Amino acid sequence: MSDQSESNGITPEANAQHAQKMAKKKAARDKIMATKTEQRGLLIVHTGKGKGKSTAAFGMVFRCIAHGIPCAVVQFIKGGMATGERDLIETHFSDICQFHTMGEGFTWETQDRERDVQHALAAWAKAKELIKDPDIKLVLLDELNIAIRYDYVPVADVIAFIEAEKPDDTHVVITGRNAYDDLVERADLATEMSLLKHPFRSGVQAQAGIEF
Repeated sequence: MSDQSESNGITPEANAQHAQKMAKKKAARDKIMATKTEQRGLLIVHTGKGKGKSTAAFGMVFRCIAHGIPCAVVQFIKGGMATGERDLIETHFSDICQFHTMGEGFTWETQDRERDVQHALAAWAKAKELIKDPDIKLVLLDELNIAIRYDYVPVADVIAFIEAEKPDDTHVVITGRNAYDDLVERADLATEMSLLKHPFRSGVQAQAGIEF
């Protein structure tokens, strides 16, 4: 062991110091973790201008699927375009994950506000039904933040429902840029994705496996 360490430029003394440092860090970490005993359903918000909000949320959905935990997805804006997530879930995991694509695309594509509002309210009604289902433990409300910002779904209704009717053991994940401050304030976990660079700005179109 010492020969290998020395060949990598690490002396036995440095290795011992590292082990001692990590032992102290582990003891401190274990002490903190011992105080974390509560389990409950979380309100999770992914927002910001950066890419990855829905991608991260679908990571949680696939974790639930892997653990055999019933879950559901409601898409408020995305419409008829096929996506890898939806195709995979509907083809292989529909028994454990419901998938409801309720939108018809972004407002500049539909160009019909009244119809957009109707679809968004129908999606919200479906979302409430799924959240209240005692068998479903995680519900992803994909791009609900956008529907709220466009005034398709009243943010006050969303907050009131989550506070009054979300079961204690159900996780709700909300995605979309420009999340309302009141929603972020009530979240147990809120993440803002920051945009540093994006290939779209360099003329690269959306690609399968990356964007959809």
